Amino acid sequence: MSAEVPLPSLPVTFRPTRTRVVLLTVGTAMFVVLTAVALMLERLGPGERVSFVFTAALFLGVLTMLSRPKVVADDTGVTVVNITRTRRLAWAEILRVNLRPGDPWVFLDLSDGTSLPALGIQPGVAKQQAIRDARALRALADSRGTGAEGA
Repeated sequence: MSAEVPLPSLPVTFRPTRTRVVLLTVGTAMFVVLTAVALMLERLGPGERVSFVFTAALFLGVLTMLSRPKVVADDTGVTVVNITRTRRLAWAEILRVNLRPGDPWVFLDLSDGTSLPALGIQPGVAKQQAIRDARALRALADSRGTGAEGA
């Protein structure tokens, strides 16, 4: 990745948009279908109807959580929002941005010796977009922090 990557204007949000759209669409459709089935089946009692709607809401909630991941870069650092956790990093904490062939998402090598998965950039559905996003985040980390060159 030796080609010069233009720096995006800040703040910028990286997220797997196609995956998010699919998850939220399927979750909403399933909620509507299960709720409609619960209301249309005459043999169901009130408790059973409520359990259908509760199950539909639970399913939608899980898919909504799976659609949360994003990476937000601004002037002071990066916020990594994964499925259940959010972590704020200063630019100086990010040593390297990695997206190797076969990786399910970007990994950030941090100054404390750990690696943080950033699920907001994942090549599953939109591989080329994920590569562009990873390059842009890498360029930002290199220009604003102590990022390693040639990562």
